Amino acid sequence: MVKGANVGLTALSENVGSVVVGLGWSSATGEGDADVSVLLLDGDGKVRSDGDFCFYNNPVAGNGSVQLLGKTPTADGSEDRISFDLDAVPQEIDKVVVAASRYGGSRFGELDDLRLTLADSAGDGLVRFAVDGADEVSAVVFGELYRRSGEWKFCAVGQGYASGLAGLATDYGVDIDDTEEDAPEPADLAEPADRAEAADLAEDGRPEPGMPAHEPPKSEEPPEESPVSRVPAQATGPRADGAPEPPAPERPTAPRPARRPRTAKKKVTLPRTTRKSLADNESWRAARLFPVPALKSDRERETRATSVVLSVMAQVPEFGRRLTAGFGAPAGRMETYTEVTLPHGESPRRPDGVIRVERAGKLWTALVETKTNGNALKPDQVQGYMDIAARRGYEAVITLSNDVALEGSPLVDVRIDGRRKHKVALWHLSWAEVVHQAQLLIRHEGVGNAAHAWLLQELLHYLQHENSGCHGFQNMGAAWVPVRRGIDDETLCQGDARALEVIENWERLVRQVCLRLGGELGQKVLPVRRTRRGSDPRALRTELADHLCEQGRLNAELRIEGTPGVLAITADLRTGRLRTSIEVPDAEPGYPLSRVKRLIRRLSEAPADLHIETLVDGQGTGPRGTLERLRPEPADIVPKDGAQITGFRLSLFKSMGSGRGSAETGFIRSVDQAVDRFHAQVVAQLEAPARRSRSAEPTG
Repeated sequence: MVKGANVGLTALSENVGSVVVGLGWSSATGEGDADVSVLLLDGDGKVRSDGDFCFYNNPVAGNGSVQLLGKTPTADGSEDRISFDLDAVPQEIDKVVVAASRYGGSRFGELDDLRLTLADSAGDGLVRFAVDGADEVSAVVFGELYRRSGEWKFCAVGQGYASGLAGLATDYGVDIDDTEEDAPEPADLAEPADRAEAADLAEDGRPEPGMPAHEPPKSEEPPEESPVSRVPAQATGPRADGAPEPPAPERPTAPRPARRPRTAKKKVTLPRTTRKSLADNESWRAARLFPVPALKSDRERETRATSVVLSVMAQVPEFGRRLTAGFGAPAGRMETYTEVTLPHGESPRRPDGVIRVERAGKLWTALVETKTNGNALKPDQVQGYMDIAARRGYEAVITLSNDVALEGSPLVDVRIDGRRKHKVALWHLSWAEVVHQAQLLIRHEGVGNAAHAWLLQELLHYLQHENSGCHGFQNMGAAWVPVRRGIDDETLCQGDARALEVIENWERLVRQVCLRLGGELGQKVLPVRRTRRGSDPRALRTELADHLCEQGRLNAELRIEGTPGVLAITADLRTGRLRTSIEVPDAEPGYPLSRVKRLIRRLSEAPADLHIETLVDGQGTGPRGTLERLRPEPADIVPKDGAQITGFRLSLFKSMGSGRGSAETGFIRSVDQAVDRFHAQVVAQLEAPARRSRSAEPTG
């Protein structure tokens, strides 16, 4: 779509009762990011209350009809996904605005490939809109969903706000702290450059640049109004009658404190520190709602894990909605079932579970197939459930296992009968994602009441118990040992399929590390993808496999919200060592020795074996040393030739586990331990001021 275009969703698909909107971008460094927000507006173009403003501190709005699903990595960068249950949007809401904002003085011009995508409940892409001309703004309205004659339509907006999130929220009626000053006016993005393009837009029924969109062209039958017309009155741009704009009042040039919208109502979270136990001694074990010690067989683990998760999903609406919103489920009453028998030829099938959601008399149904421990999904089972779902008019099949799905590489290949009018979506969920969402809710975002928080805590205890079998990705695969040996004796050649298998499993492990760390911190943690725009993820993995054969190293980078740099992980299979590191930029004024001393003071609690390298302008790295040696002699890493210090690289080294599994001596366990130690003892001490300000609760 082009800017200003609008389209009815029902003209694109029959499955638009629920849709998922994705906002994406990329950056050359892999470090650029933005926050997504959604505003639900009434007929006056304003929010009814602050609860209609959906952002990182209020991820669910509109009675659950709008939900922020978080970020997911893509081949071009990352994408924020938002679930919309359009059938459940309150009737008082006429328009839903989808926007994103940057913070800390950043602008969208530092990001590439700004885009919006819209998919239906079956996962089929319907709309793609590329946003251009956002160089100098810190917030952008990407698009709008609006009602017209009982139908939902989408409009590609692409309007920029120089004032950021606070200015955007204020224009749409969100209350801002009264002590804050007014923000600058919003600024439109660039309009079409010439009249020919404007004429093309006019032929499509879209407003011509410079012409008020609410004023229809003189014709016998005025076209429908485009939502682009209903932009805030402060938006800049020429007047339709050609008259010059009145001069804008002078504004102070001094920097102003960032204004933050008020949060939604207080929710219940569980404290991190547990209360003092009343037990006589440590041998007493608390009674648990979901006991696990008696679990013995894989079948018992699968049956109980399915029942436990599905029952909590039905009882805790926030949790159930969080897990199903991205699969196209509506926001309605949820019921879950296990061991359901469904006819299928001569031998009935029994999926592990069924999820059914009812909204306004309409049913959404998904069949669930579960695996625990290292058990793999069986293609024939999943294919059978897809056929049953298509025949019975069900919407989805959800697979749940310890494996992690990769972009462009489905875990199970199924045949889709193109002759069937009804489409069935196949989705995958990792146990690591279930744990991640439970942690976010009970530790950081909160749920509706204390009973729901307790239920989620019991679920989390069950899933993290060693007997549950729900431990996430835990095996580097059969190719791990042969690849390590081939690297040691230099017999591994480029193009070896075993190296590609190791690269795929390494990517799964890195994604799981992000989920685990993000759930514990309550912050966004994503793998950095430094790829060319439009790169094929499978071709990229093949290229990385060739590098592994040549260099013998696995590399990954994690971006943790609010940290001053990117956390890098390097597993050197030749030396058997793991390196975790971060590059900290240093642009503060002062003498070089003063800057080094300032860094060492910040690292007062860091381990003595921390390696510090000085980064110098134009020369890469300069002097280096361990923290133990530099504490008494900080001048040892000051460049002797007077070179300009641009930053520091901090690194910790650890022996790498040799086994392919997650046992104490396994590779997976060693990566988890290395990342946890580096973050707790190094990165946490370098916490950026931006992170502290953004993590604080805005005042109401």
